Order: sequence, then C-alpha cells, then structure tokens
Amino acid sequence: MDSKKAIVVGAGILGLATARALALQGYAVTVIERSDKAVGASIRNFGMIWPIGQAEGKYYNRAMRSREIWKDIADVTGIWYEEAGSLHVAHHADEWQVLQELQESFTASGRTVQLMDKGGISKKYAAVNPDGLYGGLYSNTEIIIDPREAVAKVPIYLKEKHNIEFIWGKAVTNVSEGMLWMGDETMQADLICVCSGADFETLFPEQFDALDITKCKLQMMRFTDKNSTRIGTSLCGGLSLIHYKSFKAAASLEKLKERYENEMKAYLDHGIHVMVSQNKMGELTVGDSHELANTFDPFDKVYINEMIISYLKQFALCGDWQLTQTWHGIYPKMTNGKTDVFLKPLPGVYIINGLDGLGMTMSFGFAEEVISTI
Repeated sequence: MDSKKAIVVGAGILGLATARALALQGYAVTVIERSDKAVGASIRNFGMIWPIGQAEGKYYNRAMRSREIWKDIADVTGIWYEEAGSLHVAHHADEWQVLQELQESFTASGRTVQLMDKGGISKKYAAVNPDGLYGGLYSNTEIIIDPREAVAKVPIYLKEKHNIEFIWGKAVTNVSEGMLWMGDETMQADLICVCSGADFETLFPEQFDALDITKCKLQMMRFTDKNSTRIGTSLCGGLSLIHYKSFKAAASLEKLKERYENEMKAYLDHGIHVMVSQNKMGELTVGDSHELANTFDPFDKVYINEMIISYLKQFALCGDWQLTQTWHGIYPKMTNGKTDVFLKPLPGVYIINGLDGLGMTMSFGFAEEVISTI
C-alpha cells in the first residue's frame, strides 16, 4: 500500500520540522519553497536554542525536546553547535535581585542554573564588562548553532534520512482540499501543511485577518573580533529579563521594568533587548529590536543599531569588535500572548505558524506535538 502523501509549504525551520514530523508518522513528504533556498527569518537570527526563556511546563518541555532533536541532527550531519549555555548579567542592584529570585525559582523547578559573582564571571568570561558588575545567572541548557549553515543542511539530512523531496523556486499560489497550485502546475496530497511564516496571509487572508496577529521586524548585526576571542557563552544584558516569559517568575521583575520605563523608555518603545551569540568562525551576532506593524519600511534605522551598540557596551567588552553586517528579519507575532498557531481552514489542510520569533527554539518540538494529533 502506498504511503499517504503530505505537502509542506515553506522550507524555513518550522516547515523543515513539520516535514520531519510527518515523515516519522509515515507520510511521503514534499516540501515546496518559493525561493531557491531559505532566506527568511529562519536564517536571520541568533542561532539560539533557548530553553531558559520559556515558561515552565509545556513550553519549556517543548524547547528541551527541540534541543534534543537539534543535537541528534547535528551529530549526524556535522552541523556545528556549541553547548555554550547562557549568562544573564546584572550591572544594577535590581537586576541582581531579579537574578537571585530566578535562581531560586528555577532551581526549585529542576532547572540547572547557578549564580556567579563578579570574580567568577571575570575569571571565566573575559568579554563581560566588570565595571559595576554585580553578578550573573548561568544556565547550561542553551545551544548555539549557525542558522545559515543549519537551515541549509537540514534539507539535505531530511532527504537522505527520510526521503523527503524538496521543490525550490516555486511559489504556491492557491491551496484547496487535497490540492495546491504553483501557477498553472498542480500537486495533490492527502495532507497539506502551510508553514510559510508571515506570508501565510497571501494564501489564507481571512484566517490571517481573524487572528490576533501582526508582524515583527527586528534589526540585527554581526561583528568580528580582531583578537579572535571566544566569549564562551551567550551573553545577555539586563533588558533581556523583561523580554522572556519565564522571567516573570521573579517577584521583583515589575519593579525592574518600572525603572527601565523611567530611565530607558526609548529602548522599551523600540522593543530593544541586547544579546550576543558567537558562531564557529568567531563571528558575533548582536541584537535586537522589535517593531510591530503589518507593513514595514524596507530601510533599517541606524539610530536603532546605535542604541543596541550603546547598550552592548554597558555589559560587554566589545572595543575590538568590528561591524561586518547588518540586516533585519520579519516574523508573525501573536498579540494575545499566545505563541503558536495551529488551524484547520479546510479538510486536510493545516496552518502551522506563529512561534513568536522562537522558531529555532520551538519548531521541532511543536511540530511533533501538532502532527501527532492529526
């Protein structure tokens, strides 16, 4: 008996994860990508697999499952990764208070985190600015990959391991029950999954309009270090503490946010929080900002990058870093606090989307969850 056929629209990380999950359920899978390679948000990010930022329960478990799958694939394919962990640093007393509360809460829930004092950080992580440093919270669960390498290699792995076929450079123009169109060409399948990021509104505008959803543009930069120094972990400034949902476990977080609103309102207005990851070549990815709208100017704002760099210098010793690239990415973002979209607009047709900029962290686990319910 022939396998049931499935088509995935979109070869970003969520599309790749969905294709994998379908293949594991016994489907013969084809992935269709409008570009000649993935060039969207899936390659325009830090490359962070980031359990530390996910709320306790299903979201943390989803992130840890994705982490496990990433490691399995990377070990087979030779995709570079580093189990670098993460270090959130405090240069103010109220940030340090939040980190202490998080250490207590996370430890109670079984997460492996530890507080580090100024001396311990300076001894181990030379890139952290020691001036005014109170300490930091280290977590060992975070992994760094290079998304540009990984998202290019995963399709090769999926074809070799799961016999998944890829059609590149073809735009899907219409989807109906059991069939889709690429201009005049058609393909049939038992199941169709639309994983096309912010572009799914072009195929299902009514469903898009009915959701509490918008789009988010983020600006990012890449640096090289003249001294070729490894920073040893992913570094995060205090502003990141108000960005991730898991940090709401700290009782004093709202008080910290009030200070930021009084002293750094422009940063909050632009959704800026600053983090640094480093790839195998030593390049440093720095960002980012978050601008919400349905349509964006195509032009990046220099002053936003300057704000990011200014804040970076408060917690990192980056004087020898040379700016080599700037870019922006756009992803769909729910405005109701939810972090995923799973819709069935037609029989046998599913929209899988809306991971709130957490595609690298969540896609593999999320895809396994939703495909198992079909």
